Amino acid sequence: MRLEAPFWWYRNRGALAAALAPLGRLYGSVAEARFARVEPYRSRLPVICIGNFTAGGGGKTPTAIALAVLLEELGAKPAFLTRGYGAASKGPVLVETGQSAEEVGDEPLLLAEVAPTFVSADRPAGAKAIEATAGDVIVMDDGFQNPSLAKDLSLVVVDAAAGLGNGLIMPAGPLRAPLEAQISRAHGLVVIGDGSKALPLIKAFEAQSKPVLKARMVPRQDKRWLGVLPVIGFAGIARPEKFFATLRSNGARLIDTRSFPDHHRYTMRDARLLLEAGKAQNAMLVTTEKDFVRLADDDDSALGELRHRCRPFSVAVEFDHDAAVKALLASRLTRQGRNGSRGSA
Repeated sequence: MRLEAPFWWYRNRGALAAALAPLGRLYGSVAEARFARVEPYRSRLPVICIGNFTAGGGGKTPTAIALAVLLEELGAKPAFLTRGYGAASKGPVLVETGQSAEEVGDEPLLLAEVAPTFVSADRPAGAKAIEATAGDVIVMDDGFQNPSLAKDLSLVVVDAAAGLGNGLIMPAGPLRAPLEAQISRAHGLVVIGDGSKALPLIKAFEAQSKPVLKARMVPRQDKRWLGVLPVIGFAGIARPEKFFATLRSNGARLIDTRSFPDHHRYTMRDARLLLEAGKAQNAMLVTTEKDFVRLADDDDSALGELRHRCRPFSVAVEFDHDAAVKALLASRLTRQGRNGSRGSA
């Protein structure tokens, strides 16, 4: 089970962070050494990777979906490649209707609603599987930290309200590797939402003449239903408080919140407690799309009842300037010289 990120990662550096910093530097050096050792597979198809510099979420999956939609508007045929966190299948496997989150992971189920989606722990194998289909561009949901597949465009997503936390490397902070090295591998930055925490990162990208794309989370449906009854929000994502803030900003009368670890597999006890809370407070149970697809569709269990009684609040990433994003994507789609040979990332 994935654990929640320590709260102090996103506060000023304290004694614990300072004590763990040497271990973080060691972890960072090991992470970077992987890139020096691996000779990545170069797909004959363009590879667009959506990742982030830190552990946990930040909007990668909705960003990947938004980019796939823009690619389709450009006439491309995108296919998603993802590892499917926690999935029983290591792949490569095509996500099909009727599969469960336990089989392929939660995020792949959401991606598959938009474009063909392959789950593969082995990224080169997943890319080769897509090469055998009608797809003509690979969109990687996560994988920025994986050196095994060369990327034509790596876009890093950051939440403007959270930034990079204390700026230290795990376990002292949320960074997955030294920041300077990660910036050198990224081709552009996607800043989601409002806030000042991402300003230093924006300046770093602009100093290297790398594009900074502004975006925001918007509801995918009429949000007026959120104000009908009091709301109990629950979420098992990297930053549940971000989802709860989204509910409030869209008119929810949030009277209670329940947080779970990222990719949490809900138990019967979880379901019973949530159902009891909703009944006792005459409140709607509202969760994320990612949590919703992890709930078993079983009428004879508490989990099945929770799935039928709760409601997902769907959001999407919307770019401030679609034309600029399309121009960036188009420039990578027309890159010459793809021959399926191995090369550097």
